[in-house]
Amino acid sequence: MGSVLARSALRAGHPTMVWNRTATRAAALVEEGATATADPAEALDADLIVVCLLDQTSVHEVLDPVAHRLAGRRLVNLTTTSPNGARELARWAADHGAEYLDGGIMATPEMIATPQSAILYSGSAAMFEEHRELFELWGSTEYFGDDAGLASLYDLALLSAMYVMFAGFAHGAAMVGAAGVPAKEFAARTAAWLPALMPAIAEYATVIDGGDYSVPGQQSLYFSDLTDIVNASREQGIGTEVVDMVQRLIHRQIDAGHGNDGFARIIESIKNAAAA
Repeated sequence: MGSVLARSALRAGHPTMVWNRTATRAAALVEEGATATADPAEALDADLIVVCLLDQTSVHEVLDPVAHRLAGRRLVNLTTTSPNGARELARWAADHGAEYLDGGIMATPEMIATPQSAILYSGSAAMFEEHRELFELWGSTEYFGDDAGLASLYDLALLSAMYVMFAGFAHGAAMVGAAGVPAKEFAARTAAWLPALMPAIAEYATVIDGGDYSVPGQQSLYFSDLTDIVNASREQGIGTEVVDMVQRLIHRQIDAGHGNDGFARIIESIKNAAAA
């Protein structure tokens, strides 16, 4: 990811210095016009320092030894961290006199600098505005405020929706796969069907924000029971962990006396960690 970000900056005419823990990985960028350094301290002389590493720990491993050189610098961290991890890095940067902006990359490396790429930012508003032209090279941008952890929170929340959806697809593919249906065929049907369900997300959001799960017209929790899916899965000889999770959320609310309420009420099972 870091290489793709640097390459996009280079191609737009930005002088770019690169450092990588594995020096050979910077060779291709040098051939394209970047300057490589073997010492991360040298890279801190840049007008903007872009960090894209493995995790919060690796950021500290690389920058702690040279933190005394951060005073007056601008640091944008595009490493995936937790919201509290981003906040800790923001405090750490401030303690060393650096301005901090955190980013959550909603893209794979291949998507960077294409219309499919989006990067979420939070932290220093001044830094976001000053370098927005560069950021927009990498993808569409959105700023979520001065709480450095919000970009990460949105990033991980969106990824949670993605992974659960992918897990649902994998479960369905396993169900029909047990009958000899190729996953590719099931994928084509899934991709054609899911877009029709997208308006339901906005409808659920309206119900959740309103807090009234008894609004007429919703599919009830009783009707949402997944027993048929669970049984069919077992009959096909596949695991039921994915649908069991949703079934537990549904039945937690039914058992609490809310079976006639709409499916959106499962968020109460999620929000109530004590009952999990």
